[in-house]
Amino acid sequence: MNPDISNSTKVCCPALVVAAPSSGSGKTTVVAAIARYFTNQGKRVRVFKTGPDFIDPDFLAFASRHPVYQLDFWMCGEEHCKAMIAKAAQQADLILIEGVMGMFDGQCSSADIAATLGIPVLAVIDAGAMAQTFGAIAYGLAHFRSDIDMYGVFANRVGSSAHAQMLKDSLPHSLAFCGYLPKNSGLTLPERHLGLVRASELDDLDQRLDLAAALLAEHGDIHMPPAIEFEALAENPIPRQLVGVTIAIARDNTFCFLYQANLELLEQMGAKIVYFSPLAREGLPDCDALYLPGGYPELYLDKLASNTQLYAQIAQHIETNKPVLAECGGMLFLNKTLTDCSDQIGDMCGVLDAHSRMENSLQALGLVEGVFEASLHDAALRGHTFHYSKTDSNEEVLCHPISQRGKKLDPVWIHRKVVASYVHWYFPYNAALTAKIFKGEI
Repeated sequence: MNPDISNSTKVCCPALVVAAPSSGSGKTTVVAAIARYFTNQGKRVRVFKTGPDFIDPDFLAFASRHPVYQLDFWMCGEEHCKAMIAKAAQQADLILIEGVMGMFDGQCSSADIAATLGIPVLAVIDAGAMAQTFGAIAYGLAHFRSDIDMYGVFANRVGSSAHAQMLKDSLPHSLAFCGYLPKNSGLTLPERHLGLVRASELDDLDQRLDLAAALLAEHGDIHMPPAIEFEALAENPIPRQLVGVTIAIARDNTFCFLYQANLELLEQMGAKIVYFSPLAREGLPDCDALYLPGGYPELYLDKLASNTQLYAQIAQHIETNKPVLAECGGMLFLNKTLTDCSDQIGDMCGVLDAHSRMENSLQALGLVEGVFEASLHDAALRGHTFHYSKTDSNEEVLCHPISQRGKKLDPVWIHRKVVASYVHWYFPYNAALTAKIFKGEI
């Protein structure tokens, strides 16, 4: 998916990067509010999420009523990210990019995204426990790097209109105050160990988002930002290496960590995708390959274990040497047992000679690269790992993914044509290798 830089045109679209001093400042809520506000006005809003996160994009897609894509120059590739933004600019009235962690944190920070793409920043600051210090933090965000253009500052969890006025008065004249969201507004989203609960689990999410948009209109001063010029690069044709291959993908509240760009790439390569729900006791569809993405199998041990027909079908699929890609929770599902944090043991598919156990603390977090075939030049795939479980496996080790910082992590295991690991892979980083995995050529 590398663009052809020799054939490009310019496209323009208003855009904002929404960043913050730290995680937990309310970026997702503010981006969702802006997205729903302009969507309700009939604008076409396209939203991106900095970093490899799955959870926040769920809510942002619900708010904008359009799929959300991840941006990370290392995991996805800088040219690929630029191509996705340019494509969105051709279709949208507004592009919003939610930042990651603190504005300058990480090797592809919110500030890096803003500077590289030339997009101004809206800084969201949690003002719930401060007054004039708000101005100092905003000033620091605006001046820490000289290559950042600050659109304005937005306050979250504000106590009153008088509090908001103090915050506004603390800002230097060069920084615009773009409004606030009040505390105790009913917008806080429930969380679990891997982050927020999923959008599909909240029956009142539409009402919450419309409330956020209404509060933004009442207390905010966010106008359509200026149009930014992007270079629309002509992408090289995607090799259709999966024509005639049917891929069954597990998709429900158990298996829910799916990159939209991954699904689109598989289809662009010619694959036919069929979805099924293990949680709904659905059987394995007729398929040539199986994709088990990550999610929350530990929350549904009994329900999954009761689907013995699916267990048998997956075992038969593997015994006949059909390929399987299992990522994190999808891998746990293939192991013999999974023990949750309450010491309840669930019988899983049992096709991998491995046992897993949920822990109370995070076991691994970060971007990684795995080299699937050491003898080949272009056999690396990148992705993300974030898990609370430990796995003891007797399966053959294919490779050890290496983190962005050079640390060796839990292996990629291989069993027949099964490729299993804790990594959530980003397929567009290496389309040819992705095709080999789903064709059983690894």
